[in-house]
Amino acid sequence: MKFSLRILIPVLMLIVIGCTPQTPNEENDESEIFVEESYVNEVEELAESAKIKEAMEFIRNMDEETVQNQIAITEIPAPPFQEEVRAERYAEMMQEYGLDQVEIDEEGNVIGKRPGTEGEQTIVISAHLDTVFPERTNVEVEVRNDTLFAPGITDDARGLSVLLALINTLETLDIQSADNIWFMGTVGEEGLGDLRGVKHLFETEGDKIDAFISIDGSRASRIVNKALGSHRYRVTFEGPGGHSWGAFGTANPAHAMGRAITYFEDNASQFVKTGPKTSYNIGRIGGGTSVNSIPFENWMEIDMRSESPDALQQIDGIMQDAIQKALIEANSIKTQGPDLTVDIDMIGNRPSGEIPADVPFVQRALAVSKYFGQVPELTRSSTDANVSISMGIPSMTIGGGGNSGSSHSLDEWWYNEDGYKGVQRAFIILMAETGLAE
Repeated sequence: MKFSLRILIPVLMLIVIGCTPQTPNEENDESEIFVEESYVNEVEELAESAKIKEAMEFIRNMDEETVQNQIAITEIPAPPFQEEVRAERYAEMMQEYGLDQVEIDEEGNVIGKRPGTEGEQTIVISAHLDTVFPERTNVEVEVRNDTLFAPGITDDARGLSVLLALINTLETLDIQSADNIWFMGTVGEEGLGDLRGVKHLFETEGDKIDAFISIDGSRASRIVNKALGSHRYRVTFEGPGGHSWGAFGTANPAHAMGRAITYFEDNASQFVKTGPKTSYNIGRIGGGTSVNSIPFENWMEIDMRSESPDALQQIDGIMQDAIQKALIEANSIKTQGPDLTVDIDMIGNRPSGEIPADVPFVQRALAVSKYFGQVPELTRSSTDANVSISMGIPSMTIGGGGNSGSSHSLDEWWYNEDGYKGVQRAFIILMAETGLAE
């Protein structure tokens, strides 16, 4: 069933919708991807079973309901570190679809547990509750030419609605998995949330988890098996401050910060020219009180990323050295007053890693992509799966279907272009890993 508001779409909108934009911070693996024939056969056999065929039809028929859930979730604000209201409603929705073991943990994650008939392994399948948007952002969904516009409509209301569709399918059709399934709405995936939801999960329950799937975004062909690691810092230079004329000669935090930026840029720009792909960015700066006052404080926020843990540590070292060099020089040229100090506060630490393409978990997912007529696609990105990937636990992030664009902007959009196929693909990937109980 197509979304009920479908009408004629202007040619320009068709051009936009026809593209499949790459998710920010995501890198495609353009090398040839090998899928073993045994996994292709395994997936085909599973997909052709009566129970799975029934599930595929059920998912297609509930497509409009899945979209309505997506809209309802989007319109519950979930700013960074303020996911409580959405979490409470999401827990209720899990229960309404049939899960009876649902809880909100100490960190704020919503976890719904569905035991398997054998229960030898546990697979977590998740989507994140939080958005990047601050309080009082208008999250009401607007429909234009059958395209949904709203902050967070895709990232990650789509993923959350897909989880509900999977729960509804399993419960309504009484489909039993051999392994345990934990459905999870996580907190803190975005920005300074620093993956706090999944970090808490693996700190407290990690020994029970055998595989992890995150549903994030829309693109139904992607499989993120490589985690993009990052270090984030807030660096604050502090001094006595004073009048720009009367206290001239006092060590200036803004001048020290400028030196630090220059030294960091000079050395980091050379470092990233070779070796594993690595990036750096100073995204925010602030401080000071007026144009004619020596600041008592200036700060900057720094983001560094790399596909290599070693390279990430090295560029981190370049940053640390630049800051210390700037501090020493700024203090050496002052003519009065106390020395400057600097506080280097790590505000984000996302681990990197990679699950090889020949691991059965990834091979099955690639085989599912082939079953749906897609070109198998492996990518690197920064998602909730970073934590488990870095631990060597078979993990991936997949898209929830449909088409989307302008992620993290007020004009974020999602279009129901065969969105149900993303749910179907997620369902078969899940069942291929958990096993369909006899």
